[in-house]
Amino acid sequence: MLKYILPLLLFIVMAVFLALGLNLHPSEIPSPLINKPAPEFSAPKLQAPEEKLTPADLKGKVWLFNVWASWCVSCRSEHPVLNQLAQQKAAVIVGLNYKDEPEAALGWLAQLGNPYDVSIMDQDGRIGIDWGVYGVPETFVIDKQGVVRYKHTGPVTPEDVQQVFLPLIAKLQAEN
Repeated sequence: MLKYILPLLLFIVMAVFLALGLNLHPSEIPSPLINKPAPEFSAPKLQAPEEKLTPADLKGKVWLFNVWASWCVSCRSEHPVLNQLAQQKAAVIVGLNYKDEPEAALGWLAQLGNPYDVSIMDQDGRIGIDWGVYGVPETFVIDKQGVVRYKHTGPVTPEDVQQVFLPLIAKLQAEN
């Protein structure tokens, strides 16, 4: 009798875990960076590799840090949304070109438009590791003091812009 009940109980436990897993939202992956200073980096600019960008260069500004790559299918779907957001000039948009070839990235931006005020290169993925990047695309919101205030995993949608990003950016812009 036990040899019939044990597999049934095991199946029920697995079914419960599956049901719980199907209700999770990947965009709600918590980040240990929230309310902590943005990780330091010094990275070459995509359009001017001889120049570098650091978070200190952005102090006093609210900025978005969008992790993207030309090989990323989801990045392609979010790109028009970022182009529209850039037109609103609500915040500085910094792109982190992640594990990509500069030529491919530049061609991609030339073809699809460039929403970034500046894009930096992370060919070896070290900056992504420091920021806790799970995959691309991911977008962070950083306040004027350089503190990470929000992380969005997955492609940004128009609804995300209206319901999350713009209200948060407006709040952070109003802070001293």
